[in-house]
Amino acid sequence: MAQERIGVKRLVVGAHYGTLDFIAQRVTAIIMAVYTVVLLGGILFTPELNYEGWRGLFTFTCLGLPVGQMLATLAFLSLAWHAWIGVRDIWMDYVRSVGLRLFLQVLTILWLVGAVVYFAKILWSL
Repeated sequence: MAQERIGVKRLVVGAHYGTLDFIAQRVTAIIMAVYTVVLLGGILFTPELNYEGWRGLFTFTCLGLPVGQMLATLAFLSLAWHAWIGVRDIWMDYVRSVGLRLFLQVLTILWLVGAVVYFAKILWSL
């Protein structure tokens, strides 16, 4: 017997993660946009853009907290999460082979985790 797909008895499938991913993409985009404005403001008000000037953009503190490093880390984690959602959706939409899709998703995760670790190593060693 075929299942009814019309009206109130329609067949609904899926993981139901679309709304959460939509919201996550918007929130991460806002975080990245705000950080970009803050960074551009810092660049405009930095007297010299030499090594020490660039270092100061990422290592400034407020009340003893490394605010510059925390903001940069938040922005980069937002970038990684934003990228994961977008690339994962591309793999799910356009790669039909389940094995190849899983392989590409694992490679994407490894690449993003590696990028975050490399970023943290560089930023937090300043």
